[in-house]
Amino acid sequence: MVSMPPVDAGQLRRAGRTVPTPFAIDLDGNQRLIMRRTLRVLPGRRIAGLAELDGAPVFAKLFIAADGAERHCQREHHGKSAMAARRIATPPVIAAGPLAAGGHYLITEYLPAARALAATERPEHLEAAFEVLGRMHAVGLVHDDAHLGNFLLDDATVQVIDGDAVRDAASDDELRQNLALLLAQLPADAEAALHDRLLASYRAGNSRLAIDDGQLTRQVNDARERRLADYLSKCVRDCSRIQVDRNRGAFVAMARDEADFLCPIVADPDRWLASGFPLKQGNTATLALIEHEGRKLVIKRYNIKGLAHALSRCWRPSRAWHAWLEGHRLRFLGIATPRPLALIERRFGPLRGRAWLIVEHCAGSSLAEHPPTATHLKPVVDLFARLSAACVSHGDMKATNLLWDGERICLIDLDATRQHRSMASYRRARRKDRVRFLRNWPADPDLTRALSAALRDD
Repeated sequence: MVSMPPVDAGQLRRAGRTVPTPFAIDLDGNQRLIMRRTLRVLPGRRIAGLAELDGAPVFAKLFIAADGAERHCQREHHGKSAMAARRIATPPVIAAGPLAAGGHYLITEYLPAARALAATERPEHLEAAFEVLGRMHAVGLVHDDAHLGNFLLDDATVQVIDGDAVRDAASDDELRQNLALLLAQLPADAEAALHDRLLASYRAGNSRLAIDDGQLTRQVNDARERRLADYLSKCVRDCSRIQVDRNRGAFVAMARDEADFLCPIVADPDRWLASGFPLKQGNTATLALIEHEGRKLVIKRYNIKGLAHALSRCWRPSRAWHAWLEGHRLRFLGIATPRPLALIERRFGPLRGRAWLIVEHCAGSSLAEHPPTATHLKPVVDLFARLSAACVSHGDMKATNLLWDGERICLIDLDATRQHRSMASYRRARRKDRVRFLRNWPADPDLTRALSAALRDD
């Protein structure tokens, strides 16, 4: 067997986001940890993943920041110890200590059958997570990062992870805010449907806390808005989900898990646009269907029509930037739209020029080709209900911008899409969307009447 030279915290710090595995790291007590697969990398700060210690599988967190590594490791250890002492299930700590070159480690038991909960879970699994949160609150603990990914389902037991975010609660209001944070992880429609069941499960774990439904709803909405704002901010900066490349001539953002696949297209978008099947060729935008490695994508170039247009656009975010963010917003809100894959903006210092947007291709047919029927309006009603619940207007409700995939309607062309902060502003925009939508089928008055009745104006 080839010997694997050990690395230290300093080397891992300098490795940034691309930490090659496997790697070995020497621990105190002449033990050696071999990291087999990284699950999360915060560049220069933290690495978490599946590892081996003395030949046994374990889960390891390496705190490698030049400043604060010991503090974060201690917080993780303290949080897990607090949960264990108060009989909240959490993977037990096996070992913890310092690393060479200024880091710390914490190793816990590996649970091979465990998986993180998700918003699509069966209701009983979600109920189990809320019951555990209730029990945490009953013993005076809060989880500052209460999302479903920090609750693992291991057989029939829910295990709580990320001890760094666990601390003693200071007040009952903190407990209510923490409950609202976990509720906000669910899509609004799912949360509304399961609200009573999840609250009943929470109360099974903590019957002491007084909960006002109106106040809780406001807290859930506030938490949901904060989550969305944080999510969108990460869509235009380098993070675990998005890869951002900046240079003097361009700004590029793309889905990190698709970066290798997208690089040839991003390098020369106009060549791919010219070679693809044209979908639209206009002054404002050029659109084409392309194929790469057996996958179909849509690439859209936002054209600059002339000097005056260039001067009016160069100082503000491009329409591609706007559509990129709105695509991510809709998907976050559970509204169907093709996945945004890449954004490209030509830059001249602080000024912006031509831009491109690359999205997944939706195989559905447009409502212009496949109109709804007077007896089957549910997909349309569901779409408008989702938009209304999120106070989102599309801005161009042409039938060609709505694709039917057999199950749901998918929105495309998000250049004018907007989420409104004011109900008055939203209602005006919704009325315009509704009017534009009803104009799509002038030759079918029965359908128009049925749609008008189903989509009653607010």
